[in-house]
Amino acid sequence: MNWPTPTGRIVIAGGTGFLGTHLARRLSELGCEVIALGRHATPPPGKWRIVQWDARSLGDWVTHLDGAAALVNLVGRSVDCIKTPDHYDEILRSRVEATRVLGQAVRKIAAPPPVWVQMSTAHIYGDPPEVVCDESAAFGYGMAPFVGQAWEAEYEKAKLESQRGVVLRTSFVVGRGGGAISRLELITRLGLGGTVASGTQGMSWIHIADMTRLMERGIADPNMSGVYIASAPGPVSNREFMKALRKAMRVPIGLPAFGWMVRIGAPLLMRTDPELALYGRYVVPQRLLDEGHEFLFADLDAALVDLYHQ
Repeated sequence: MNWPTPTGRIVIAGGTGFLGTHLARRLSELGCEVIALGRHATPPPGKWRIVQWDARSLGDWVTHLDGAAALVNLVGRSVDCIKTPDHYDEILRSRVEATRVLGQAVRKIAAPPPVWVQMSTAHIYGDPPEVVCDESAAFGYGMAPFVGQAWEAEYEKAKLESQRGVVLRTSFVVGRGGGAISRLELITRLGLGGTVASGTQGMSWIHIADMTRLMERGIADPNMSGVYIASAPGPVSNREFMKALRKAMRVPIGLPAFGWMVRIGAPLLMRTDPELALYGRYVVPQRLLDEGHEFLFADLDAALVDLYHQ
């Protein structure tokens, strides 16, 4: 499947994170002028510019949106943490407030970006143990689905009627040098990368290269609009994922972890939420499949081999 090459100035809110850096690099290679909005104006690792903002209030950063070809919003505090009330609040507010202020910004400029690509989460469907969800599935129950719905609701209010909007409900992005897979790499190297609890919980995933291409397509393809699940078409169980990861990393042993062990060890040793490992979801990108979108890595083994043996 082909789409036009992105051109012009692209503004990436949250452009200093794992996904944002990959997208900024790709767009720079294509010849775009890339502005990455970040909380810290550190020198970028490539040929793009980082502009400081607080993701909450208007400032000089707004001028970079005037005349831009596209806006991409990837802002959101990491969910890889212990879920205290304070962290829950930060997770919600970081997403809603950044989206809100971007909506205020596009209403203050003469030439707002004609397209707005918005990050969302596949966790909006909750943690069904067996049901395979596509874009039409019912939303789940709990903190993560609530955050996802609030995030998307704010986006619908923030986006201009004149803007083409693309919402990407993103699954687990696998890529080296960052992201959540770094946690799994560590425990796998320690010989602890076995099945977690029952091992039947779903792990929906997407290779970083496919995620970057999907954001690129959202920017440039005039036929792409609305809500999409951003995930490879082959979700797997936790048991299957960990087996594939051990194979790719060439670690022959992976001790399993009972649920009670994860509930104790995750907050104490990894400083993270045990439910991230104990629960999951199976999602399929039905709209992308219906549109004939081609994935570079539709197979998990091939995706992990690319990451660890290239």
